[in-house]
Amino acid sequence: MTVTEEGGSTPEGADAGQVLGLRLTSPVVVGSGLLTDQERNIRRLFEGGAGAVVTKTIHPNPGPSGNERLLRLPTGMLNSTTYSRRSVDDWCAMLRRFSDDGLPVIASVHADSPAELADLAERVTASGSGALELGISCLNEEGGGPEDTPERVAAYTEAVRQRTSVPFSVKLAIGERVRERIDAAMASGADAITLSDTIVGLAVDADTGEVRLGGAFGYSGPGIKPLVLAEIFGLRRDGLTVPVMASGGVEDAADVAEYLSVGADAVQVYTALHRNMHATLRGIRRGFDDWLAARGGTVADLVGRSVKRS
Repeated sequence: MTVTEEGGSTPEGADAGQVLGLRLTSPVVVGSGLLTDQERNIRRLFEGGAGAVVTKTIHPNPGPSGNERLLRLPTGMLNSTTYSRRSVDDWCAMLRRFSDDGLPVIASVHADSPAELADLAERVTASGSGALELGISCLNEEGGGPEDTPERVAAYTEAVRQRTSVPFSVKLAIGERVRERIDAAMASGADAITLSDTIVGLAVDADTGEVRLGGAFGYSGPGIKPLVLAEIFGLRRDGLTVPVMASGGVEDAADVAEYLSVGADAVQVYTALHRNMHATLRGIRRGFDDWLAARGGTVADLVGRSVKRS
């Protein structure tokens, strides 16, 4: 067992299968965002039981800072965040340290064009990063970001595949033509899919009519969980076999079990960690471990069981 600085422990020998070539001790993976932009945070998240951690999205030209805001809602969170402001060189040095320590860190990457993303992916993997997530579907870019068509997904995916042999997932949002976008990613060389990125959300002040945050931005949290569950369930029932990392509204052990049941291979948690980050993660990880132990099964027993019964 590994003793954490908070006095808890995580089971080193647990086997939750593999994602992107990484052997996980838990299917609970911390997703990409503001909370994974610092080396100290990432290391503490592992101490709290994360099976893997996805970095904040690394971008060679992230744009000016100062417009990244969060708005808590009863059913989740709106955020206007985009990319890490840390330099690629800083990230490569950090990723090298994680690699040297054997930590299963997934580097989230994006760039302004497929060619630039291919260059970035090559630099990041040369630093020792053993797995990538292509964060190509962020809708918080100025103007709302480009339309995420199957052709666009294929162009970014193929460019990266041509420059690196490292396993990578493509992070996509649920919605229009999602199966076509997934098929485009897989046909172009992706090893897995992360579903879902944030979806478009808007909040309005009822008293003044003011649009909060100044516009529509990424919505995440428990409000989107039933939508993501339905999408993954439908995809699996229709024969999709690609590994999937589910993302959307995970707050407790039951949420993890539900996503695994509809066919997710791992489950990302992020929005819930904005409240008591490390304690919340420990609660989800330990809660799931206890839930599974009480039922005497394994993670593999859960994966896809809802689909098999449908």
